[in-house]
Amino acid sequence: MQTIDIVWLKRDLRLTDHQPLQQALLSKFPTVLLYVFEPMLLDNPHYSERHWRFVWQSLTDMNATLAPLSHNVTIMHGDALECFRSISNHFQINAVFSHQEIGLNCTFERDKDIATWFQKHNIPWHEYDFGAVIRGAANRTHWDKHWNKVMREPILDIQLHNKALTTLDTVNLNHAFSPPLNWQSKLKGMQTGGSSLAWKTLHDFFQQRGREYYRSLSSPTASRVACTRLSPYLAWGNISLRQVYQSLLQHWHVTGFRRSLVALSSRLHWHCHFMQKFESECQMEFRCLNKAYEPLLEHNSSRDLLLLEAWKQGKTGIPLVDASMRCLHRTGYLNFRMRAMLVSFLTHHLNIDWRAGVTHLAQLFLDFEPGIHYPQFQMQAGITGINTIRIYNPTKQAQEHDSEGKFILKWLPELSKVPVPLLFEPWKMTAMEAIMYDLDSSTPYLNPIIDIESNAKTARERLWTWRKRLDVKEEGQRILSRHVRLSSHKKRG
Repeated sequence: MQTIDIVWLKRDLRLTDHQPLQQALLSKFPTVLLYVFEPMLLDNPHYSERHWRFVWQSLTDMNATLAPLSHNVTIMHGDALECFRSISNHFQINAVFSHQEIGLNCTFERDKDIATWFQKHNIPWHEYDFGAVIRGAANRTHWDKHWNKVMREPILDIQLHNKALTTLDTVNLNHAFSPPLNWQSKLKGMQTGGSSLAWKTLHDFFQQRGREYYRSLSSPTASRVACTRLSPYLAWGNISLRQVYQSLLQHWHVTGFRRSLVALSSRLHWHCHFMQKFESECQMEFRCLNKAYEPLLEHNSSRDLLLLEAWKQGKTGIPLVDASMRCLHRTGYLNFRMRAMLVSFLTHHLNIDWRAGVTHLAQLFLDFEPGIHYPQFQMQAGITGINTIRIYNPTKQAQEHDSEGKFILKWLPELSKVPVPLLFEPWKMTAMEAIMYDLDSSTPYLNPIIDIESNAKTARERLWTWRKRLDVKEEGQRILSRHVRLSSHKKRG
């Protein structure tokens, strides 16, 4: 029976700066690169077809790199534990190597079962840190120093060669996988997966696009070009955060880039910061980070499914909200401010529990990353007890960041004849103007699902009243001590 090592790929779909792969290649046994399409994830409400197409594209790109070596990623379908059992029936597994996964509860439970099975069968499982996230961290003491150390460490130079690799026959293992046809073609408007495109996108940013990054972040239109657009490549591991950060440092003194690079550097730091939050308190997948908010949501939240569905489909009658949601449906991308506005509108203006919308946006975000998604969602929902409560006014956001209405008009063609400034508040037009601008009397843009001003006022009263409660403040102190570095904690005090 042949002895092999296995590199279990998850959200690290690349062949560069990959510690598990580097360590496996040091072994005297041939290495299998393994990816498993698991039914529990394929059917999970956080994911949709767009994610698995991106994963397939990433694997295809890896295989193109491996082709000259006459090898490829071994792609299996089935329960991960069953796949390992099948492999062990045909091969002697010397060791398994992988990155730690900052994932959902279902993957955490899966990993515990697999760890037990590995231990029972004397198979060492070597897990390596994911970026600068520290598994089991109880506080943020020295965390920033750790982040800087990890991000400045040398990029791992992976030397692939034919004899170091082997590929398994998945048909013989009874876990073969054939992707659906709709995974095998590019989707117009949606970014394509793979390390090759990740690097192309990064280089393009530093060649020119990034010069306008710092001033274009908030614009739903300009951000599509000026932002790095690396988020899905980072989420699925086509490129490492360290590779991006060190590329940033290499361009630090390029004329005209400094302000943009300062802004980008802070956001790369936030990337691991939020993932660390989730790693340290993963129960936020199911409950409020600040548990004192649970009674508020249980007893005061709206359960109006019609309002929820209107939000999901981009049919609220509020132009910027609907344009943002429809843009997400078609492209999988939206800048940070518009994402925050969508969550704010759901949880504040509609007063709907954040849990009712959290998987919907996860399905739409091509760059869905559990460790970032949940902390960010709760922060924007105003239920942490430590962050500033922001109730975004979608009309004001449109006036300030889409002043010419380009973004709204692109995604809401039914408003194509409505001029600025009526475009931002079409419900204020007269009956004669509605006829003039070809608006049907039944359109939600003449009768939106809520009144922005009155609902915002109610939300402010609700949230700020609750924020003053003693139990919210006490929970807030617990959160600060665990998730905020000491210097920031003192500043807050």
